[in-house]
Amino acid sequence: MGAPYLEGTPGQAYDSGKKASLTNMNFQVTAREHDRIIVVDVVGRLTLTDSRTQLRDLVHVFTSNGRKKFLINLKGVDFVDSNALGELTRCFCSVRQAGGDMKLVHVNARVQALLEMTRINNLFDIHADEYAALEAFR
Repeated sequence: MGAPYLEGTPGQAYDSGKKASLTNMNFQVTAREHDRIIVVDVVGRLTLTDSRTQLRDLVHVFTSNGRKKFLINLKGVDFVDSNALGELTRCFCSVRQAGGDMKLVHVNARVQALLEMTRINNLFDIHADEYAALEAFR
């Protein structure tokens, strides 16, 4: 019994050698595992209309299966709206309630400015490099 494997729908069995993914025309979220850390690669517009709750759904399924360490890779995110900030915050809170931790990596300047303006950056440990972010979990 492992963590979930998502290929379009939540709840399928996860094989750590595979990627989990949820996609929309303007948004894609995939998950991969590295030393029991779930790395979630986000691509596209992180907005209410484009992403809906895909990120939260993916994180919820993994936390429900006992995963506690999440690294959200925002390298492919070109736009974030206020709903997306709420989604990131909800993900963070659900991971923390499960006794876990969530970090961000590859946050572009526009998203970083929005995180700072809303002071949500104080919630997250933010890294510029994936290797350094992964090491920060140790």
